[in-house]
Amino acid sequence: MYLFSTLTKKLNIVWLKRDLRTSDHEPFFHAENHENDYIAIYIFEPKLLSHPDSSLRHQQFIYHSILDMNTSLQPFNRHIHIFYANADEVFSCLTKVHSVTKVFSYQESGIKVSWERDKQVAEILKNNSVEWSEFENQSVKRGVNHRVGWDKDWYLYAHSECIQNTFSKSQLSIEKSPFDFDIKKHPDLEYYPKNYQPAGQSFAVKYLNSFLDERGKNYSRHISSPQKSRVSCSRLSTYLAWGNISVRKVFQKVKNAPNYKSHKRSFDACLARLKWRSHFIQKFETDCNYELVCINKGYEKMVYDNNDSFLQKWKEGKTGFPLVDASMRCLINNGWINFRMRAMLVSFLCHHLNQDWRRGVYHIAQLFLDYEPGIHFTQFQMQAGVTGINSIRIYNPVKQSIEKDPDGEFIKKWVLELRELDAPFIHRPWEMTPIDLLSKGIKLDYPAPIVEPIKAVKTSRSQLWSLRKDPLVKEESKKLLRIHVRPSVKKSRK
Repeated sequence: MYLFSTLTKKLNIVWLKRDLRTSDHEPFFHAENHENDYIAIYIFEPKLLSHPDSSLRHQQFIYHSILDMNTSLQPFNRHIHIFYANADEVFSCLTKVHSVTKVFSYQESGIKVSWERDKQVAEILKNNSVEWSEFENQSVKRGVNHRVGWDKDWYLYAHSECIQNTFSKSQLSIEKSPFDFDIKKHPDLEYYPKNYQPAGQSFAVKYLNSFLDERGKNYSRHISSPQKSRVSCSRLSTYLAWGNISVRKVFQKVKNAPNYKSHKRSFDACLARLKWRSHFIQKFETDCNYELVCINKGYEKMVYDNNDSFLQKWKEGKTGFPLVDASMRCLINNGWINFRMRAMLVSFLCHHLNQDWRRGVYHIAQLFLDYEPGIHFTQFQMQAGVTGINSIRIYNPVKQSIEKDPDGEFIKKWVLELRELDAPFIHRPWEMTPIDLLSKGIKLDYPAPIVEPIKAVKTSRSQLWSLRKDPLVKEESKKLLRIHVRPSVKKSRK
């Protein structure tokens, strides 16, 4: 049984999900302004943790973000109560043994499993006469099936005043429960690899400030470079994904930076991508089937080779294409690569290796430390060319290598087998003859390309362009376009 110090005392709950911060936080604000005291909770849910999009690195980042929050909350006799159980079990227990009045949380634009979870929790709270207040998150609208007026609403949100959260001293004393999280049972979460970005809102602020002070000046110039982007990009995507910092706070800090005018081009490009981020999450909020099926049903007609050996080599970064392998190995190591390399990895998987996008989508989700469902699945389908409403992009990995990593700096860092090579061979090592190798005194221990660079994409390209004319693809494309430009009475995610 779950025990509180005073079982008759009314209690509110702040349920944290992808909003692991204490600043500009609406649920905390309303909980603080309610007459009843509250606890803040986070739930590690086995049902979600076992889903193929989840990984240990995500959970490590979450846990250490919570530790960072607890440091801020400690002076107020507060901390985040962590549970390890499915959410329906936790809320059934809490509502059964205590007088829970209200639950405050942000809406979550998650995968279908989390949506079903939310509906279960809603039913439990309703049956126990508990009011659940869910607040809009980063101007993503629930229950709409179009984008009429969305841009205007987003800018209103971005310019609206950030919440200045203050905290009162808690008087609640809560005893142990059967669902309490015990770090001793999950020692892997206590460890946090140094090669990952440090977790928590305090580091989110540090990264934002360093971007504004110095790193961001070359944002536009270096955004497509796999090596230089690691410094000049904001690197806030991970903190935004897990809610260590709000979109609104980032927007206003960038917009109001003292050096905004001198770095206007770069800073405006960053702000545009903030809006772009919410735009794709809105797409996923409207239809979370992006995770499971081609959003344009006509592309289910695509026929793929789905060679298992090719897929495994892609996952391991052993395809024989230097920039592809460097990008995958970097991602495995630290969970972040720039957008251009992400797009190239997906394009290579689907078009060069002729693989169904679903065969790689969860692998990459697990690797991204900044995994955000609303961006991940929509972008994956876009780069796979199966939406019918976006340009078909087939990235040439050799061309990308020559243009984006001309000196092979990024390749040499992550593909150690090639560290002694220079351009042009570092981009096309398969062109080296035995005489070339002998003259350089190199024994090349690097695999040959698993597919022919030019011929490989012919099948995929032919199918994609042929299906553009398919009646079902055309009809589905029209439906998708209508979602974004016309009002509809149809509702989503109620």
